[in-house]
Amino acid sequence: MLKRLSSGIARCEGVIAAGLAAVISLLILLNIATRSLGHALYWTDELAIHAMIWMTFFTTSAVLKRREGVAVTLLADALPGGLRQGLDLLVDAMVLFFALFLAVLCWRWYDPATLWATGFDLQAFQGETFNFMYSETSRTLGIPKFWAWLCLPIFAVSLSLHAVVNLIDGLKGLVGAERRLA
Repeated sequence: MLKRLSSGIARCEGVIAAGLAAVISLLILLNIATRSLGHALYWTDELAIHAMIWMTFFTTSAVLKRREGVAVTLLADALPGGLRQGLDLLVDAMVLFFALFLAVLCWRWYDPATLWATGFDLQAFQGETFNFMYSETSRTLGIPKFWAWLCLPIFAVSLSLHAVVNLIDGLKGLVGAERRLA
């Protein structure tokens, strides 16, 4: 079930990333057109940047799910099969550690427990935590920045799921290889 969920999320991430790539292209073209007409829409730059950031995180999660990240494979290619599988497990474990660490940092940054405890009163939340993330707004769009930064916790959760599935698959492959050797 986890594997199907992870695969489904990765497919959605790919579709969303492709859609965001199209949006970025359209925003850049709109920006060029409006600037050449002398009526620049300054918010298009900021929106394109945010879309590119979100696209990057969705793409990265989907790529790491498929284990297709950019890598130097000199060491892995030189190792025999069993050691190569062990190295793959180590890489999957490191990705999981990173994803979980990022999730913890995002939890501390967004601090939903304190936000809930203060009754979603931003002034009380800021006074208690000195965390002003919920009241900061973007320069040209005027939207709260925490919406733009939400890509980080989403990435951390989806990458954690992908890494767990990859780690389980890797362990199954290692056990299967040991059984074949015995």
